Amino acid sequence: MSHVLSVNVGRPRPASWVTIGRTAIDKTPATGPVGVGPSGLDGDEVANRRHHGGPDKAVYAFQREDLDHWGDLLGVELPDGQVGENLTTSGLEVNDAEIGERWRIGDGEDAVLLEVTMFRTPCATFAAWMRETGHDHRAWLRRFAEVGRPGAYLRVLAPGTVRAGDPVTVVHRPGTGRTVASWFREVHPVVQK
Repeated sequence: MSHVLSVNVGRPRPASWVTIGRTAIDKTPATGPVGVGPSGLDGDEVANRRHHGGPDKAVYAFQREDLDHWGDLLGVELPDGQVGENLTTSGLEVNDAEIGERWRIGDGEDAVLLEVTMFRTPCATFAAWMRETGHDHRAWLRRFAEVGRPGAYLRVLAPGTVRAGDPVTVVHRPGTGRTVASWFREVHPVVQK
């Protein structure tokens, strides 16, 4: 069953190792329910609004299976939130989601409806974060791009509440075949097809 393994939030903090001097990439799991509105998760903020955030990038999802893949390559277990994701999922092929696909998270009156909008482009802050957290960051952006499993940004269609353990149900799939991963490969030709 596809579900949310962890709901991760972070606030901007000073960081001399990034160009703008602060970052909110350090996401940690919330301990209870988290409200979700048009601009994202309660308690989560964006430091660099030029490249992140906004209605089409309100929530970032990454699957635990891909964190485990990277952990195996790096020789460590990566925690939920390591790549700056808001939702760490399990059992859901995030990268195979079609652009425009809709997910219902939760099953009660406070369920959230999200729509897949685009892939995440790895950035210099992401590479620096890997270095800061003690991981092999050499050629990180290229390595991450070559794997071609970037995770998905989502917009909020219906606000509500998310929590660890909530089921994720795909309620609409456009049928175009244009997935997060296929669009990423179009834009980033370094990716092996």
